[in-house]
Amino acid sequence: MKKIIALLLVAVMVLGLAACGEKDSTAGYKVAMVTDYGDITDQSFNQTTWEAVVAFGKANNVETKYYKPTTNDTAARVASVEMAIADGYNVIVLPGYAFGATIATVSKDYPDVKFIALDVAKGDLLEGGVALKGESYDYNPDNWDLSKYVYMDNVYCAIYQEEISGYMAGYAAVKLGYTKLGFLGGMAVPAVVRFGYGYVQGADAAAKELDVQIDIKYAYGNQFFGDADITAAMDTWYADGTEIVFACGGGIYNSAAEAAKKVGAKVIGVDTDQQPVIDGLYGEGMTVTSAMKGLYPTTIDTLTDVVVNGKWDSYKGKIVTLGMVSGTDASLNYVQLGKTQYADGKFTEADYAALVKAIFDGSIKISNDIAKEPAVTNSTVSYLGNLK
Repeated sequence: MKKIIALLLVAVMVLGLAACGEKDSTAGYKVAMVTDYGDITDQSFNQTTWEAVVAFGKANNVETKYYKPTTNDTAARVASVEMAIADGYNVIVLPGYAFGATIATVSKDYPDVKFIALDVAKGDLLEGGVALKGESYDYNPDNWDLSKYVYMDNVYCAIYQEEISGYMAGYAAVKLGYTKLGFLGGMAVPAVVRFGYGYVQGADAAAKELDVQIDIKYAYGNQFFGDADITAAMDTWYADGTEIVFACGGGIYNSAAEAAKKVGAKVIGVDTDQQPVIDGLYGEGMTVTSAMKGLYPTTIDTLTDVVVNGKWDSYKGKIVTLGMVSGTDASLNYVQLGKTQYADGKFTEADYAALVKAIFDGSIKISNDIAKEPAVTNSTVSYLGNLK
């Protein structure tokens, strides 16, 4: 009996030490998120990322907090980052391309702080870093050595294969029976163009499978918000027969949705599942699907690896493009569709699962080339340039 009790005591001590070790793995970490220019209720980048930060913090007993810049500019974002650091937060999550200049400004001054940036590409960083040196950036990242302009030893950037989720959205739309489509991008930055060109590829592939001809109107608003001029352009599109518009870029969806509401047309959201916000503002059932970036799993997975598993060395200094990681569970992928209006006999959940599998195993090839317009066989695409 004494031997059994002794063994039990040893087991309890081992388990206790293991638990302490697990708890200690996160000791000393505090995670903050800074919003770009919206709030944590924007039902987009900020809200999705913040919800992931909160979930991570609760699951791992890590303190979390968010900071909202007072104005929409780099100076205010830098001030919020520095406020978080002054408050003792040493892991800073930054969602959105607008943080490129912020990172270029602060990273070198706080080498012991870990910066995790979502959807911040090399070009975004360069634009800010080059400007700090008083030079002019030509918007071609391949022409520049990033290390000369941005201190990256404490920075990790996750970017996405937008062409994949754009493809899936276009494919789903045509499979659901839409033959007159539109793409309204914000500005023709690489991420938006990849969404758009992926959309064209997916729509054309579905049209070829169905042996139908489709029409696509394609334009950029040259801004990331809707206004009366862009709404008027969308009114014209819908009046000309356009049935559904993929609105891709910040708040520009407002113009597409406002015009769609007048005629009972449809829209496709972007980045996150925008169905709740678009349908809430403009009418239930307006949003057919959303071409999503996996901000939530990116945040959870990265924080877990960095804070809990201590693998920061595997991340720092890198800009990693995230895409498909599973052919059987779409929810694990970093690019996917949001809530979708599936239709029996047209496009179903099973069809979506088959599409995911085919993309993952390489049966479907999707080009990420933004230097030239995608080749099409069953589509007439009208490239209209900038609306403004």
